Amino acid sequence: MLFDLREIPIVIAGLYLGIGPLISGVCILMRGFYGIDTGFFVNIALYGTLGVIMWRLHPWFKKISPRKRISSSVSLAIVISALTVICMEVMSPPANRLDAWFGYLVIPPLGIGICAFFIEFIRRNILMYQQLVKTEKLEAVEQMGAAISHEIRNPLTAAIGFVQLLKEPSLPMNKRAEYLNIVGEELQSAERVIQDYLTFSKPALEYLEELNVKKELTQVINILRPTANQYSVQITTNFALVGTIRGDRQKFQQCFLNVIKNAIESMPNGGQLSISTQFSEYDITIQVSDTGVGMSKEQLQKLGEPYYSTKGAKGTGLGMMVVFGIVKAMNGTIQVDSVVGAGTTFVFTFPKMMKNERF
Repeated sequence: MLFDLREIPIVIAGLYLGIGPLISGVCILMRGFYGIDTGFFVNIALYGTLGVIMWRLHPWFKKISPRKRISSSVSLAIVISALTVICMEVMSPPANRLDAWFGYLVIPPLGIGICAFFIEFIRRNILMYQQLVKTEKLEAVEQMGAAISHEIRNPLTAAIGFVQLLKEPSLPMNKRAEYLNIVGEELQSAERVIQDYLTFSKPALEYLEELNVKKELTQVINILRPTANQYSVQITTNFALVGTIRGDRQKFQQCFLNVIKNAIESMPNGGQLSISTQFSEYDITIQVSDTGVGMSKEQLQKLGEPYYSTKGAKGTGLGMMVVFGIVKAMNGTIQVDSVVGAGTTFVFTFPKMMKNERF
């Protein structure tokens, strides 16, 4: 007696994929290699009919519940196994009926049940994952809308108020100039928020050029030095003499403006801010360390996530999103270490620009 498991792929493919006639035809063809005998014609009758039945059942099978699909697959397997056993008893009764009946009545239905169960399990996981992704996207859109509304409405509301005051004909010229400056500052604030969103949504580099790391960081520090003085923060630097990378100058400066500004603001009572660079054969490392309030492990894990900020209601989380987006676009990496009450250290690693590298 020759036992095989052809029933399993035939039933699974016929019901789940709707290719009953095709898979049955393949089965009959393969049976023909063993000889054109009575068993071959029995296979044509059994599996040819089965292929057409499964092809007709496929539309109904797709609509029923997963549990019913599993039970229907097993039930069909039992029917096929029973017909196979009947044909076997009529044509050539086996010497050991227990083994033969077990091989035909138990093994194929059990195999089909296991396959159907795992197919439904995988389908359910895929569906749950798609629903989760959709929910996260909707939540992100809601958070983005709320953040945009909050961050842009505040400066626009102030600007509108001062524009109304400017309409007063009796307003002195000095006040008029003062109000115009305030309106300009508020509009610039709204423009910066929009620019942060654009940088986050499209972090790709627009212009690639050779960047001298020491020169670019020095310029960023000069821009932020008044802010550091305001917070009584002392900045110390230790830059390597050489080191160039390839990137976008504006985005590189924006990245470290955000990081260094956050470091300064984390020391409201003053402190030390250390910025250093090192270069190796292939990489350039930039380290920014502060003695600020630090972050907990939970805060570190969420750092860089959309709309998460350690500043509470004062922040939107846009700054660190932009930082992570720019570093990723420049093929760099970020490592953050922090201790609550002791400070935070950012370590940036960028691929070094080689001498033979061209734009």
